[in-house]
Amino acid sequence: MRVVLAERGLDRDILLDSAGTSDWEAGSAPDPRSMSIAERHGIDISRQRARKLTQDDFSRFDLILAMDRSNLRDLKALVPAAMRDRVHLFLEFAEGRASDVPDPYHEGPDAFALVYRMIREASEALATRLEARLSAPDSGQASSTT
Repeated sequence: MRVVLAERGLDRDILLDSAGTSDWEAGSAPDPRSMSIAERHGIDISRQRARKLTQDDFSRFDLILAMDRSNLRDLKALVPAAMRDRVHLFLEFAEGRASDVPDPYHEGPDAFALVYRMIREASEALATRLEARLSAPDSGQASSTT
């Protein structure tokens, strides 16, 4: 998503972050297979580190996007009632598909490549939506969770 925003010149206007709903991977680098597929596409994610979502994130970001329904349920249990409209399923919000982004962790390189393509295509669609929001009053920040 960061690359898509940068390609469109939106990276200065949109604050983007990634966080998990649990802390068991906090501080960890991305999976080496994720780094490999990103590198094949000219993207360096080696400096990224996992972090756990905080309550402040719900007020800091206008959008909190979950990659799958399990994380969506966790987010909806955590989000203050007044901010529930900020929490969405990533593919549903970006492309109108009520689908999960599959976790490729227990799969091979082809699964990582498929997930990369899914996220890239949805990121393009999401960037288009965010561009429209930026031109509207009261634009803000975006985030995703994994």
